[in-house]
This record gives sequence, structure tokens and C-alpha cells, in this order.
Amino acid sequence: MKNVPDEELVEKIRSESNELYAEIVRRYQQKLYRYLRYLTNRPDEAEDLLQDVFIKVYRNLFGFDTKRKFSSWIYRIAHNEGLNFLKKTARKNQVSLENADFSLESEDDSIEDTFSKKEIRGMVKECLDKLETKYREPLVLYYFEDKSYREIGDILRIPPKTVGTFIFRGKRILKGICEKKEVTW
Repeated sequence: MKNVPDEELVEKIRSESNELYAEIVRRYQQKLYRYLRYLTNRPDEAEDLLQDVFIKVYRNLFGFDTKRKFSSWIYRIAHNEGLNFLKKTARKNQVSLENADFSLESEDDSIEDTFSKKEIRGMVKECLDKLETKYREPLVLYYFEDKSYREIGDILRIPPKTVGTFIFRGKRILKGICEKKEVTW
């Protein structure tokens, strides 16, 4: 099942066995958890939200249009769950990414390089925290989740050109914030 496209897997789940749904969970569990953690900055709540996402996906699987991209659909559900959580906790526009894990280390890094990268990562998180949600979300989806403009547009329900504009402006604003904090890399 590992090489079967998501949309085909959905068809198999619908027609053959709902036990195949475990493959959907396997494919998306880490990615969606990471996204929800970035969005909410609450690791424990992100785990709960992730379970809610998978329940909603399962319940709505027969409503999914297999002519569309499954990853955009499931990310959209995760996005909505994350935003609903943020609205409930009254942190709509001030989400901190303090505990987000931006893995910059590699096995070849020296102790000094690792320390330097961790320091930069912390500073970048502080800068990202200052960005408006409308700029932060596309940046996180593009740079940390490797989503295309079209996928981000589907997830955020904005046109791909707007995604590009938000990423461009977000990078410019982020650079200004980081320069004020004297972050260099």
C-alpha cells in the first residue's frame, strides 16, 4: 500500500476495507502533528487535535472527491481544527512558535555548529511569532511542510497568486523583524 496514491487508497478503503485507513494515519500522522504544533504551539493539544482530525477525515471519507488532491483536503481539515482551537482559546492572532522544532542539525555538524543553529532556530521562532497569521501560515506550509502554492491555496482557501504574495510579503516582514532583533544567518 505504500506506493498507492492517496486518492486510490481512499477508493480502496471505501470499497474493500476500512482497515486500510491505518495507512492514511501512518502517512499523515507526523506531518499533521507537526503542522498543528506550529499552528497552535501547544504539543499536547496538537495531539488531541490530530485525533479529532483523523476522526473527521474518517467520517467524511465518502464525501471526498477523489479527483481532487487528498493531501490538500486533509490539511484543510487540520487547518480548520487548529483555527477553531485557537478561536476557542482566544489566541487568534498571537500564536507563539516557541516550542516548534525546526530541525537544522545534521550528523556532520560540530558542537559549535549545532549550538549556532539552535540559537538561530530560537531567534527565527521569535521572529515568526511576531508575524500575522495570514503570513505565518503560508510560510510554515511552504518552507516546513513542503506544500506547493496550489496546495497551500487549497488548504487556506485563497488563490495560489495570493499565496505567493503572502509568502513574499511574509519573508520581507520576517526579514525586517529579524534585522531589528539583529538575527543573522
